[in-house]
Amino acid sequence: MSERTISPRPAARSLLADAGATLTEENIHRLVHDFYDRVRGDDLVGPVFGREIAPDQWPAHLAKMCDFWSSVLLRTSRYDGRPLPPHLRMPDLTDAHFARWLALFRHTADAVFAPADANRVIALAERIGTSFRLAIALHRGEDTTKVGALPRP
Repeated sequence: MSERTISPRPAARSLLADAGATLTEENIHRLVHDFYDRVRGDDLVGPVFGREIAPDQWPAHLAKMCDFWSSVLLRTSRYDGRPLPPHLRMPDLTDAHFARWLALFRHTADAVFAPADANRVIALAERIGTSFRLAIALHRGEDTTKVGALPRP
């Protein structure tokens, strides 16, 4: 795979400006695969993913997640999907699941990327997690004013 650095759109410049050379397709692949290895072995979120993704569907899911993160981080436009609807169909998702997902993601991003790049990637994941939690609360008819950023451990 070729190594690519970010060419951010003006709207993304504040978060992605001056990104380092560790934001590459190779490292995105490593992030996704290492992260989901951790997820699958986790006592809290592992069973949720195990229930939602059949064993033979993992390669396709990992490829889709690589496309998603490539699109988000490198603006490749490879991802063409809607990530929220599957999460809306899971009535048992809680803030504890999102907090654990983020903790695993932070740990993996810190291991894959240089510190400045890891911070950028983690900030995006946190924003995505908050957005999903808000949408889920709205979908469930819950008070969305009580949804805020999850604290870092």
